[in-house]
Amino acid sequence: MLGYRGMGYSKEFCENMTGVYETLRAHPETVIRVVLGPDDLCAAFPADQVAHCENRTVYDRDAEIVAKLGLQAGMELSWSAVCGKVAAQVTPGDIGHLCATCRWEPYGVCADGVRIIREGGELPAVKRAGE
Repeated sequence: MLGYRGMGYSKEFCENMTGVYETLRAHPETVIRVVLGPDDLCAAFPADQVAHCENRTVYDRDAEIVAKLGLQAGMELSWSAVCGKVAAQVTPGDIGHLCATCRWEPYGVCADGVRIIREGGELPAVKRAGE
């Protein structure tokens, strides 16, 4: 989520992702539930593409990130609390390892998102389609 900049798998996926991203930006006290594997974002994955949300690497990556943040699957906490944990426990350099199998990692946007959060900044707005 920290690296989302409007790129995605389809128009519908981006619309869903942008909606969630902007809600969390505007309302950081929104409570989220920690999950391993597919989540509400995966629900908008294009049906005409090979879904990867059920791949073992996704579960493994999620579990490693959750453990690094000191969280557990099923926990509920505010988005701002998650960002606080990221700021305290993740460095931009960690992303290359934690997200090595993610197709978006080479863009550097997630490492940049971590940097922004660590510096106390706000993630950039993403325009919704039609704006």
